[in-house]
Amino acid sequence: MGTMEVPADALYGASTQRAVLNFPVSGHGFGREFIRALGMIKWAAAEANLELGRLDEERTTLIARAAEEIIAGKLDAHFPIDIYQTGSGTSTNMNINEVLANRCSQLAGKAVGSKEPVHPNDHVNMGQSSNDVIPTAIHVAVGERLRKYLIPALEELRGALERKSMEFWNVIKIGRTHLMDATPVRLGQEFGGYAKQIEHSVLRAGNAIAAIEELPIGGTAVGTGLNCHPDFAGIVVRHLENQTGIAWHEARNHFEAQSAKDGLVQASGQLKTIAVSLFKIANDIRWLSSGPRCGIGEITLPETQPGSSIMPGKVNPVICESVMQVCARVIGNDATVTWCAANSNFELNTMMPALAESLLESCRLLANVTRIFTEKCVSGIKANVERCNELVEYSMAMVTSLAPIIGYDKAAEIAKESAKSGRTVREICRELQILPEDELNKALDPFEMTKPGGEGSSGG
Repeated sequence: MGTMEVPADALYGASTQRAVLNFPVSGHGFGREFIRALGMIKWAAAEANLELGRLDEERTTLIARAAEEIIAGKLDAHFPIDIYQTGSGTSTNMNINEVLANRCSQLAGKAVGSKEPVHPNDHVNMGQSSNDVIPTAIHVAVGERLRKYLIPALEELRGALERKSMEFWNVIKIGRTHLMDATPVRLGQEFGGYAKQIEHSVLRAGNAIAAIEELPIGGTAVGTGLNCHPDFAGIVVRHLENQTGIAWHEARNHFEAQSAKDGLVQASGQLKTIAVSLFKIANDIRWLSSGPRCGIGEITLPETQPGSSIMPGKVNPVICESVMQVCARVIGNDATVTWCAANSNFELNTMMPALAESLLESCRLLANVTRIFTEKCVSGIKANVERCNELVEYSMAMVTSLAPIIGYDKAAEIAKESAKSGRTVREICRELQILPEDELNKALDPFEMTKPGGEGSSGG
């Protein structure tokens, strides 16, 4: 395609520079986790080709040294291509091939661009194609991000919520269904429900890893494995497992692995579900802390920053709002992943870079905001016991426990009178002498209403 001017200090070559000029779209390239995954794949490929007798030890050593620098993030400045590029990611695969070859030239005392002693296609890309390298890198990058960052962050949040559940176990508050007063619950029961949601989220993150454990490497251009040694993929997978601690295995069917991205859609769906759980928890906590004087105000959140430029003393639930915005983004990213994966035609998907960026952003945002939510919000939540008691006593729903004793219709009359007069259920029952005082106190004991199968249980 003719000559191409490349920056003098660049380790990439003409193929990369053409892509830089062709795709000035977003100003954003692949992130650290994806470049790291590519580096691991190229390192593992060189070691596999050495083991198979296809690559000599000198070139293997050079490629491995250069790849280790990429894995460590030392050469990130040499990956300038925009995310919105060729749909197979070929530009970025050639980018890393060129960077590795030129870095090998430097290490060997040769001129950058000489392709000596390592050639970007003949040696770095040996036994590979962009069409199996790029999807493999997506799987590896997502798997690492889930295992090393998201799952630990979720485990920390689960632990914090469980501790709050125990701390708040004896705090009785009003339950709410349809946003309306319902029968009493323990604040610890509410937080126990949140903890269980996050426990399920940890399992879902594990399921996301399981959905992507098959790696497409070894299928080369279309899934046939042309120009690839039959044992190459197995060796690469073994090295990647040792590097990441994830039980990768070669795709059982390379045509499925390269032509479809169903496993990544499944993984994204698990992340979307995690986002839905986090949104519910953060939103509940935001509402429970609302006020503090004129809202629900049953809990108090840690004060992290002033909440208003005009209202002195105002403090807002900003951490909860950050969580909710991340969750909205993750839900949107899932739609992007779905549409990108749906554009798999015949033997190849051609929207992989956008798919990768969306899925990796979901992993990154969820891990980061979950850790912040735990540290700066959940761990410092306090119960406003007096407010909880006040709302329980004032609620018309207290009458529910009387229904089995005095009948639904009579109980409904008391509830209506409470709403009309503003008096509590207890006060009206005393006035009407519905029950002797000791029996009334027993029937209206909010602690008893929180027990499974107790008189206070109702269908909603």
